[in-house]
Amino acid sequence: MTAEPPVEDVLIAGAGPIGLACAVSARRRGLDPLVIDAGAVVNSIVHYPIAMTFFTTPDLLEIGGHPLPCTGQKPTREEALKYYRGVVRAERIRVRPYTRLQSATREAELLRCALEDRHGSRTLDCRRLVLATGYYDHPNLLGVEGEGLPHVSHRFDEAHRSCGLDVVVIGGKNSAIEAALELFRAGARVTVVYRRTELKPTVKYWLKPDFENRIKAGEIAARLGADVLRIEAAAVVIRDAAGREERLPADRVYALTGYHPDFDLFRRIGIRLDEATGRPQCDGGTLETNVAGVYMAGSITAGRATSEVFIENGRFDGERIFGAASGRNPGGGAA
Repeated sequence: MTAEPPVEDVLIAGAGPIGLACAVSARRRGLDPLVIDAGAVVNSIVHYPIAMTFFTTPDLLEIGGHPLPCTGQKPTREEALKYYRGVVRAERIRVRPYTRLQSATREAELLRCALEDRHGSRTLDCRRLVLATGYYDHPNLLGVEGEGLPHVSHRFDEAHRSCGLDVVVIGGKNSAIEAALELFRAGARVTVVYRRTELKPTVKYWLKPDFENRIKAGEIAARLGADVLRIEAAAVVIRDAAGREERLPADRVYALTGYHPDFDLFRRIGIRLDEATGRPQCDGGTLETNVAGVYMAGSITAGRATSEVFIENGRFDGERIFGAASGRNPGGGAA
């Protein structure tokens, strides 16, 4: 007879900094969580621009009391990757990367989770499920023809690759403005297309004047108040506020229009979402959702308002989940 697979006390979906922090909280309460991720460990940081330096100081990125060493005042992408790998090793966290959570349903006292990895589909039972999936895997699509062409990306990688090329950056928030400036300084011919007529006040104070000065100097072209109609093999076709169409040359296109949580996954699990904001029904103290035994941590607790929760304030969510839940039954409800 085939042995039944073991039941996990805690399954954490998401091996980002907040998911790992939740795992540390669980381990320090005598639990042995399994952490899965659809990508690599701290997959969102893996996809950050290669030479990126965090704006945040290292102490605000630390989890589990482990110091984050860095050579400068603020850590780089590489230093962060090394740090979080080190936390996994030091805390002996079980991690199963490249394993996606597809759904979860309650079966009596357990949650039956449908997983998919490179070997195919399988199920895993757990007593407690923590969702810390973030939002970086789900870009806000433009919904235009040509968005899936090979030279179009929803993530910015490295400016050097675009030296000597015509590049269109779609978007006008911090990531788009920062990418445009780096591309310009790497020798790309840059045009920024943004649907609003002016930048939001939330653009970082040191980026805004730099960007505006590059436009005034004719070093970066800007099409504000314009909509993207379609993307072609070598151009982006836009329409300005007056209704005029223009073809912008584009060897590369960065559609940096933001991201959103995996609302479809949450609905499949049965989590109630506010239709207007996407915020899940979630206990403010324990972060338990309306589905008994299912918890949410990090940015996904804010719905579409992804800028409300960062590593800095989401890294303590594990304390709320496992601290408050220590006197509760694993499947939810009072002990």
